[in-house]
Amino acid sequence: MADQNSPHPRVVSLIASSTEILHALGAGDLQVARSHECDYPASVLKLPAVTRPKFDVHGSSAEIDRRVRSLVERGLSVYEVDADALVKLKPDVILTQDQCQVCAVSLADVERAVCEFVHGRPRIVSMRPHTMADIYADIRRIAEAIGRPEAGKKLIASMQERLAAVKAAVVGQPKKRLAFIEWVDPPMSGGHWMPELIDMAGGDSVFGTTGEPSPWITWKDVSVAAPDVILVAPCGYDIETTRREVRPLARYALWQELRAVRDGNVFLADGNAYFNRPGPRLVESTQILAEIMHPDVCDFGLRGKAYIDHRMISAGAITNAS
Repeated sequence: MADQNSPHPRVVSLIASSTEILHALGAGDLQVARSHECDYPASVLKLPAVTRPKFDVHGSSAEIDRRVRSLVERGLSVYEVDADALVKLKPDVILTQDQCQVCAVSLADVERAVCEFVHGRPRIVSMRPHTMADIYADIRRIAEAIGRPEAGKKLIASMQERLAAVKAAVVGQPKKRLAFIEWVDPPMSGGHWMPELIDMAGGDSVFGTTGEPSPWITWKDVSVAAPDVILVAPCGYDIETTRREVRPLARYALWQELRAVRDGNVFLADGNAYFNRPGPRLVESTQILAEIMHPDVCDFGLRGKAYIDHRMISAGAITNAS
């Protein structure tokens, strides 16, 4: 039977950000299983994965987008939960989300799996963050669910202190207009907490509104907006995968004519580790933004590690594009 009052509850985290929060709380030893996307810290990779995607995750961003849209348009779940494995693990707490049906296992998927439990239902803690305030609230909820509320308070205070240091570093610097690219083909910009992070790092978000869903855009929109800086960090993609996705853009005249491209202010970041996971590493994400927009006053040691200059990509022949 699930024991939600145990001092050492058995926790299954089905979303990467919650796994990171759990470990940042110093409670990684409580985790008994993970999702297929949970990969940080590296120690979680030894835990069994109880979820899997229902589509082929290999291919270009355009191919993946088509596969996911096909499932969603047919009313099907994008991921599935191994209910049998979940029952055998006897979790006391399950961490999941109900914000995005294409980003991770949904609350509905988890609730269906929990129906298989005969003796005692685990506590389900579901996250739906849209702002930094929501993320702090989720940290508190996770900390309370595992019986470590003080650890939650300390983690939040640490994050806020580090973010305040970033804001202090860019005080008095001219604001840069930044276009954040969350997906390449078709292009999507960043909403939810991203405009907040950009603001804290001394910039203005060209697309997206704090607390609102990430908007679909076009490269023509980017051209018209003429941002000072472009940061490409697709959800779930590391730097090398992002490099492959962006390389074809260099062949198009529209891309080459972008002011940020001409000025050498386009950067590629690890979107799997940063920006897209609503957890502790949003602090480093904000530091990346500050380094990119204000390199003369900000150096957090992330340049060349968490992000690179797009000029490291060979251009090839240039063609016209609408």
